[in-house]
Amino acid sequence: MLGVGFNNFVPINKIIAFSRADSNPARRLIHSAKDRDMLVDVTQGRKTRSIVVMESGHLVLSSIEPATLQDRVRQKLEMQGNGVKKGAK
Repeated sequence: MLGVGFNNFVPINKIIAFSRADSNPARRLIHSAKDRDMLVDVTQGRKTRSIVVMESGHLVLSSIEPATLQDRVRQKLEMQGNGVKKGAK
């Protein structure tokens, strides 16, 4: 499980992508997910910094930077011994 902020977690194996939330295409994606009831906002009122795209089509809005979330995934995978090396993208 990946902590996406404020004691909220998503399963790592269901994540498709991380994206910044400050572009116009990202805003359109958020609006579309909201219209389809596929948006989960875990920012607790803070600035949305990243979007986590899930396999199910849900979007999770987080106040944590995408690079930080990526580092957390990498650390989890390293701890599990999945052979992901530090510095790999």
